[in-house]
Amino acid sequence: MATAFDPSASAPSASDRPTPPADPGDTSLVILQSLLCLLREKNMLTRADIEELSAKVHARAADHDGDPIPCCGAGATRAADEMERIDRYLGHRYGGKHRRPS
Repeated sequence: MATAFDPSASAPSASDRPTPPADPGDTSLVILQSLLCLLREKNMLTRADIEELSAKVHARAADHDGDPIPCCGAGATRAADEMERIDRYLGHRYGGKHRRPS
């Protein structure tokens, strides 16, 4: 037998609801973003280091077929976009000298 809706009943709290499984990629991204921010904040990475890392990620995305470390083309492109976003954020937040043009 179906039970009637009781509007006086309280909704389940956030702790009562099951947590959806996290995407391992999202989890890793949050950890790596936080690590880059922490290292930049502590001046263990310079703005030039972040820009160099961004350039390397873009190079891998541009030539993912010839990359010695196999990666998915779409994933490499998303990584390059994310790295560009992180580069802009860290550059705006912490400043610093740009890398020298090669």
